[in-house]
Amino acid sequence: MNLNATVDRVAGLDVARALRTFIDEEVLPGTGIDPTAWWAKLAELFAAFGPRNRDLLHVRAEIQRRIDGWHRDRAGTKFDVEDYERFLRSIDYIVTEGEPFTIDTTNVDPEISTIAGPQLVVPVMNARYALNAANARWGSLYDALYGTDALGTPPPSG
Repeated sequence: MNLNATVDRVAGLDVARALRTFIDEEVLPGTGIDPTAWWAKLAELFAAFGPRNRDLLHVRAEIQRRIDGWHRDRAGTKFDVEDYERFLRSIDYIVTEGEPFTIDTTNVDPEISTIAGPQLVVPVMNARYALNAANARWGSLYDALYGTDALGTPPPSG
């Protein structure tokens, strides 16, 4: 597959043509935002935060490499939770809890700021947990779909 045929150069960025078309033709119309200005600002954000993001990805990869190595070195041995926690602390994967603090925000949607909801931190390898977490926060996706006419007219019974 020739990826160059599906990539546009926009504001110094290589952008998948499908994404550029979506942003330019479906997202931005009606917002008053000029596509050229939007892509330029996105390029500025990438320039400002890209290097730090790249550095953090390297840190993450190094931590993962060390965790993988720890497990490889102990393959076939009994798992020791305390030893593992000591190791994770030694590589700063787990850090000591800091002093109490508060965060103040403004202009937050009432749904988020006043309605308590479960955190959506769940193991992704168990789809049921992820779906239950989403449903607990925003209601059943099943109910949302079947409570609308999105599927059209039901077929006649029988």
